[in-house]
Amino acid sequence: MGKTLVLNDANFDATINSDKPVLVDFWAEWCGPCKMIGPVVEELANDYDGKAVIAKLNVDENPNVTARFGIRSIPTLLVFKGGQIVDKQVGAVPKSVLAQKLEAQVV
Repeated sequence: MGKTLVLNDANFDATINSDKPVLVDFWAEWCGPCKMIGPVVEELANDYDGKAVIAKLNVDENPNVTARFGIRSIPTLLVFKGGQIVDKQVGAVPKSVLAQKLEAQVV
């Protein structure tokens, strides 16, 4: 069963340089829409177990990564492939939208 990784400033780069696509959910505890999309991100971790890495990064606890990627609105979800951003979604969206973004990157 898939599990959502918890990222921080220290382990972020190693995680996004995976050979699999990586979806990172930038979120915060106080963010309403983030709470709505949280369960969707968890479901994707199960759906894409072994095919993609699904991760979350708390913007309040990890200011370096947040600033590096210019995250101003949350939730922001970035899809990385080989360490590079290949897709981006700002705001809460249905699971199907995120699945489609991941599907485009899964080999």
